[in-house]
Amino acid sequence: MGIMRMGYAHVRVTDMTEAKNHYASTLGLYQTLEDISPEGNKRTFYKGWDEWDHHSLVLEEGGVGVVKYGWKVQHEADLDDIEKKAQTFGLSVERMAAGDNPEVGDGIRFTTTSDHVFEVYHSQTAIGTEVGTHNPDPFPRHLVGIGVPALDHSLITCEDPKLMERLLMDVFDFYATERVQTTLEDDHDLVGTWMTSNNQIHQMAVIGGPQGKLHHFAYRLDNWNEVGHAADLMTMDDVPIDVTPTRHGITRGQTVYFFDPSGNRNEVFAGGYLAFPDRPTNVWTVDQLGQGIFYHARELNERFTTVLT
Repeated sequence: MGIMRMGYAHVRVTDMTEAKNHYASTLGLYQTLEDISPEGNKRTFYKGWDEWDHHSLVLEEGGVGVVKYGWKVQHEADLDDIEKKAQTFGLSVERMAAGDNPEVGDGIRFTTTSDHVFEVYHSQTAIGTEVGTHNPDPFPRHLVGIGVPALDHSLITCEDPKLMERLLMDVFDFYATERVQTTLEDDHDLVGTWMTSNNQIHQMAVIGGPQGKLHHFAYRLDNWNEVGHAADLMTMDDVPIDVTPTRHGITRGQTVYFFDPSGNRNEVFAGGYLAFPDRPTNVWTVDQLGQGIFYHARELNERFTTVLT
């Protein structure tokens, strides 16, 4: 099937001690490794309780924003297929060796038209979920903080969302579940696109903005009650909340947006409908964008549209 899921987000932080407190104590991620990057920066690796691969988040000290994304494929042969598709699209592709990223096998790497670095790989060291696979309980007994189970998706910005949408379609075989357009005509300008390769409502979203920027990356929760509980815990931990619990019109997901200590925007996300490649794409027009993003308030706040890392 090619791309199965987003395997990891590699993000910069300004202070590792503060970042570790946020991601381990408030979000409840499990630390799996600490090391020093080839550039001499501190790095910390994390996974959620329901993830079996070694890590889904890498924090690297020294700035803000996203360093790169990792995408896991189902079959080793998928690497060759995606490499050819990326080259046909006009991208410069390099091979990465096992160990270039700790616990990650060999693969390919390229820079997208949005100026984001994507790595595609087939294997990562499996260390198991926190509940195992033999008569597993539904969740660990001693969750820390919010206890997020897994990485869900990310939203990035670029100057040409339509070109980036075509890249994700042509190279990754993604399809659009939702779009924001200037008009309903075929020659519309694309404002944003929400894309996936499976039944997940979206794995990557792209909106118009500066090249190479991160808007947010998100962790999955089960339901609306967990979203509200997460917001309570954020308040207890003095986490800056960007948007209090609400619903998206786009994707129908339930959400809280908040910031890590470095200013990178996070999200916890629940709900949304099942996606299928033959399902018609939902289309929103710009005049209804406020309701599309924040269904209840029906308007965007300035911080949400301008703060990027």
